[in-house]
Amino acid sequence: MANQTDQNSHSTKREVNWFWVLIQLQVNVSAIFSLVYLFKNGFTWSTLFFSILVVFLGWLGETAGSHRLWAHHTYEASKGLKIFLMLCQTAAGSGTIYGWVRWHRLHHKHFKTELDPFNPKRGFFYSHYTGWTRKLSPAQEKVLEEIDFSDLENDKIVMFQKRWYYLLAFLFVFLLPTNAPIEYWGETMAVSIAAATLRYAIVLNLTLLIQSATIIWDLKAGEKYPMDSNWVFVLVKTYWLSYHYLASWDYQTSEYGKYGDDVVTKFIRACAALELANNLKTIDSRTVRSALTKSVAENKNISECLLELSEKDENVPKDHYLNPKKFY
Repeated sequence: MANQTDQNSHSTKREVNWFWVLIQLQVNVSAIFSLVYLFKNGFTWSTLFFSILVVFLGWLGETAGSHRLWAHHTYEASKGLKIFLMLCQTAAGSGTIYGWVRWHRLHHKHFKTELDPFNPKRGFFYSHYTGWTRKLSPAQEKVLEEIDFSDLENDKIVMFQKRWYYLLAFLFVFLLPTNAPIEYWGETMAVSIAAATLRYAIVLNLTLLIQSATIIWDLKAGEKYPMDSNWVFVLVKTYWLSYHYLASWDYQTSEYGKYGDDVVTKFIRACAALELANNLKTIDSRTVRSALTKSVAENKNISECLLELSEKDENVPKDHYLNPKKFY
């Protein structure tokens, strides 16, 4: 009986989270109908530009905020910047920073295993959708206890959002973005609701891509660079996402397969120039080669070698963001 209990407590079977199943179905199906409605009935230019702005801010909150700041500590942010990114992340409507980071760190720690909640080995649909619509298994809950989240628990802004999330989400996901077009430029209520629904679906799927991006943009073993197919005109695959899973602390790695020249990286550099961010973590190619040599010579994990040498790296000045092209 004791053995059966112990086996069940470490089961990898995941139960369906029907709340998130309904959210995914409602959001994505409603987005299709909303898109058709908007094209059929029209919308103002103000609504279009406002929608682009809201999508961008929500996406920025997830990428520069949840992912690069809170999940991986790729840089440090001022209190004002943290509050701004927290509000942007709330507007994305993907759950609390605390909850998102917990699952993402579990994803990194057990990448491509049965303990990975978004295991890309199970295909794009699982990594992008199904993983979010399942509760963590007993085995995943067990290993989650081994991951340190004290940094989040000691962050007053993260815990404030966690405590008041549903109120904040109601305000920043639904009420304010829907009311603004009606209140300020006379948009109809139906168009405003349709635009808000479509915006939410876009931001939510961009957020889900952070976990499933490796399936789309990561070069697989045996694949050529550039791609030897017609997809090369619309899709650029690189090894940068593989690098991200080795050195998740590098602020220059994009969520979608780029390095050093994506919008989020430039945003972080701009914040650093304005003294809103500091301690931007990265590494130069010479130090990467040294880390590879150290890994082979000492039989050490390459991720540990990259982190160890990056902390001693004197080739990247602290103000490198003022002349970034030399360092990517």
